[in-house]
Amino acid sequence: MMAISSPQYVWTLFVKPLQGATHAGLPAVQVTISILIVLQTWLSPLQGGLIDKFGPRLLVMTGCLLSGLGWVLAAYSHGVWMLYLTYGLFGGVGTGIVYVGVVGQMVRWFPDKRGFAAGMAAAGYGFGAMLTTFPISDMLAKSGYQHTLLVFGIILAVVGMAAAALLTSPPEGYAVAMPKPAAATASDVSSMSMLKTPIFWLMFAMMTMMSTGGLMIIVQFATFSKEFGITDKVLVLGFAALPLALTLDRVTNGLTRPCFGWLSDRIGRENTMAIAFIGEALAILAMLALRSNPFAYVLMSGVVFFGWGEIFSLFPSTLTDTFGEKSATTNYGFLYMAQGIGSVLGGPVAALIHDQTHSWLPVFGLIVVMDILTGLLALFALKPLRRGWTAPVLAAA
Repeated sequence: MMAISSPQYVWTLFVKPLQGATHAGLPAVQVTISILIVLQTWLSPLQGGLIDKFGPRLLVMTGCLLSGLGWVLAAYSHGVWMLYLTYGLFGGVGTGIVYVGVVGQMVRWFPDKRGFAAGMAAAGYGFGAMLTTFPISDMLAKSGYQHTLLVFGIILAVVGMAAAALLTSPPEGYAVAMPKPAAATASDVSSMSMLKTPIFWLMFAMMTMMSTGGLMIIVQFATFSKEFGITDKVLVLGFAALPLALTLDRVTNGLTRPCFGWLSDRIGRENTMAIAFIGEALAILAMLALRSNPFAYVLMSGVVFFGWGEIFSLFPSTLTDTFGEKSATTNYGFLYMAQGIGSVLGGPVAALIHDQTHSWLPVFGLIVVMDILTGLLALFALKPLRRGWTAPVLAAA
């Protein structure tokens, strides 16, 4: 998970160099990251089904190889379409296999601590770019984007494949013998049956809205930060403000996943969602209000990411609680497609809104509204729907 996080989380550092190399505008270049995330998410039901059938090891190793290969080939791309086919296509297919495969394994191995377990796995994705942000930023400045993509593409592919070689699925009957959370279903629900329920589509809409805001901030961070006056030449605590903010954001984006996953195991999934999602809206407002102060801006950007990354522990654990473990990887693959929609809305669509209004403030306003709405839906729509769904199971128990 750490090895596949950089294509998404340090993308913002490559935007300006790639604009210069391809002679394309911001919306056109941002289509690259949308392709990556759309493929990462929209192929995940198929990838999850293959992992459910054949096991994680070989498929996840292949995913790590494709992810690194996408960077290596992108180093030789001189047009935007080649960028789409390399960074977007290879990166999207590769990271999708790894992400859905690893999360699907975690909710099976730890059915009694599902929120925390999914959060710990997802933390790897959040933490991964923390180790690469400063080295990549330095290499970009000294050696250019081509050398940087080539070197780190090879490193990340090798590290990811070595880790994936150790993966294995739980033995037959393992989940039956382990304790389960009170909300677990008595019987497993197939993906086709799940897609017919209003609970799934409500969760899909909620994850789409939360993904939109988080991905907009990730992929546009360097662009809107520079517009706010936060550039590499601005120092905070002796460090360049932009890479420092990106590194801090990776830390909080990693920490939030097990923290809120652990909390949701204790106070309930929907209650935790409301706290996190509405909290993120307040953090965004504070970041915007303090954007003239570089130290406060960097600090609040970390708080913003602490309120976003937990969707990758809360949603898979809630989904598996509701629809069971047998098809957990495939089921989460369908829900994970919501992030693909969010990448389009948060990437090129957000860039177009900025270009039309000449300001990032309308984009942030829409994100704040979606965050608050999603938090309220968790309490007043998802919670009663799931209570009605699980009531017969709890009564039988």
